[in-house]
Amino acid sequence: MSGHAPFPAQAGDVAWPSHDWPRGELPRGFREPDAPDFGTTLALLVVWRGRVVLERYAPSCGPDATLVSWSVAKSMLHALVGILVRDGKLDPRARADHPAWRAPGDPRAAITLEQLLRMRSGLAWREDYVDAQRSDVIEMLFGRGRDDVAAFAAESPLAAAPDTEWCYSSGSSNLVAWLAGRAIGGGADACAAFLRRELFARIGMASATARFDAAGSWIGSSFVFATARDFARFGLLYLRGGIWEGERVLPERWADHARTPTPGSAGEYGAHWWLPPGDEGMFSANGYRGQYVFVAPARDVVAVRLGQSTAEQQPLVRQWLAELVAQLPRVG
Repeated sequence: MSGHAPFPAQAGDVAWPSHDWPRGELPRGFREPDAPDFGTTLALLVVWRGRVVLERYAPSCGPDATLVSWSVAKSMLHALVGILVRDGKLDPRARADHPAWRAPGDPRAAITLEQLLRMRSGLAWREDYVDAQRSDVIEMLFGRGRDDVAAFAAESPLAAAPDTEWCYSSGSSNLVAWLAGRAIGGGADACAAFLRRELFARIGMASATARFDAAGSWIGSSFVFATARDFARFGLLYLRGGIWEGERVLPERWADHARTPTPGSAGEYGAHWWLPPGDEGMFSANGYRGQYVFVAPARDVVAVRLGQSTAEQQPLVRQWLAELVAQLPRVG
């Protein structure tokens, strides 16, 4: 994991936010960057050295408002897979083995969980959020595929050999969620209970709610609803390298797995996490309409922005968040 800033430990005099967030002050000289026109910010929360130092909401929201994650859920799915890897229930190197791919000679049978996590499955996919006539993701979430999102994704033919090209795909994420649900067993109720017990409740995400399809699979590409503070708790879990209250929640090096660049992604993608420009080792959970959880180990920072921005405005949001994070001192 060369070039990655190490994950900073929680300071001994700062309580873990399993219940209430410790509060702190911004460092002297901090100057929030000028905000361009990047849409509506519903919630902004910054955690520095384990304490909330900046928190504000739009008039329509507040600390208790639960907001949609969109693709930030993909990064939570990465955490669920890590927990199942920790428990020996999943192996990233194993083949996905979807029933739709079991016919003799089907080349999709070679696809592995790791390839799905890194968006290198080779499955054809159109991740278009505007043109419903050509969008696989819209058809999966709201059209023909909505009752069984993984089965819809599994119908996709190969556009390239597995592990040769990178293609961002919510379909791949829902295949990962299907694999996780199969490893847990027991259908939607069992998966929801496992997700809550082993991840959400473990780190104090009391508001977090996942959405399942009619077939019983978590729609892990897109749907977790939570407060800004709970999104920040999730970011803090990765900022601490998968440790919470002194206990390991995620396997060792699983957070590094998330921020290790994926071949073919131009250095912009890890494993169900994005790699924004900035400090080495910084990574982010990104969602449609401008939902972001930035994790910056070199500065011991988690920055959460939830809102409504167009595709054209979202690069401005990301740049602004990177500039905000850069205002905070580096560790050490």
